[in-house]
Amino acid sequence: MKGIRFRPDKEGLRAALFDLEADIMEVVWSKGWKEFAVADVQHELEREREIAYTTVMTTVSRLHEKGLLDRERDGKRYVYRPNMSRDEFTESMARELLGSLSGLGHEQALSLLVDQVADSDADELRKLEALIRKRKKDLGG
Repeated sequence: MKGIRFRPDKEGLRAALFDLEADIMEVVWSKGWKEFAVADVQHELEREREIAYTTVMTTVSRLHEKGLLDRERDGKRYVYRPNMSRDEFTESMARELLGSLSGLGHEQALSLLVDQVADSDADELRKLEALIRKRKKDLGG
């Protein structure tokens, strides 16, 4: 995905997307839309706040440029389709972030990951241990 940066001061989707971009993707994913037009998104966003069609159009176009949405011309308008689910996006962002940490050295990057998980709670650490055991088993170890 092009043009996506990690913003550590934000949480969830907003760590990788600007606020309106995240709002739009939340609408698309929560509605389960397989395809949509800009007007569909604007209608949903207007339930919460007043927002101009052109603002939504520009942001949806930016999401297309970043690779999160595909689009196809339908007469005078575009019809958009999500390129990935919320889970696929989250996994992609996590992989990209972890990949960028490899410059630290694998041991330090792994240590940071374990520290982060351990700070959450013991249950999260147990889940990480189970994932490691499963991966080792899958690799024949």
